Amino acid sequence: MTWGIPTHLFLQIHVAVSLIALVAGLVVLYGLLSGRRLLGGWTELFLVTIILTSVTGFPLPPFGLDPPRMVGILSLILLAVTLAALYVFRVSGPWRWIFVVAAMTALYLDAFVGVIQAFAKIPFLHELAPTGSEPPFLIVQVVVLVIFVVLGFLAARRFHPAKA
Repeated sequence: MTWGIPTHLFLQIHVAVSLIALVAGLVVLYGLLSGRRLLGGWTELFLVTIILTSVTGFPLPPFGLDPPRMVGILSLILLAVTLAALYVFRVSGPWRWIFVVAAMTALYLDAFVGVIQAFAKIPFLHELAPTGSEPPFLIVQVVVLVIFVVLGFLAARRFHPAKA
């Protein structure tokens, strides 16, 4: 049992919330790239689900301070900065690019963990990289990182809510 929910069901909820966060985050990224105002409910959906993703990862076994929990801690720190940039500083001045970088880095971390889980759980991917250190796994992780760096850079340059 995890928080009063059978652990296998809790894990399914955690994965579903993580996938919703990923999709919502990609919609938000599209909005940032187009230079528009934040896409209202999509931004809130992304922020709520990405925070829930990080929070719900902590009570899952195995317990202790391990790499997944360190990613969760980093994500929550980035999301605290994102929330401050959005709701306290209203993405004005330097908080515009701070918001974009922090939010997109949190989204990248969700995608990073998604790739790890895909290679661990999807049989044909697992066969390509059973230990997670083989070239196919590393290539996919580098490609995902490069995509997020390029799109994050473009989003930071293009997103100007005051001009929208």
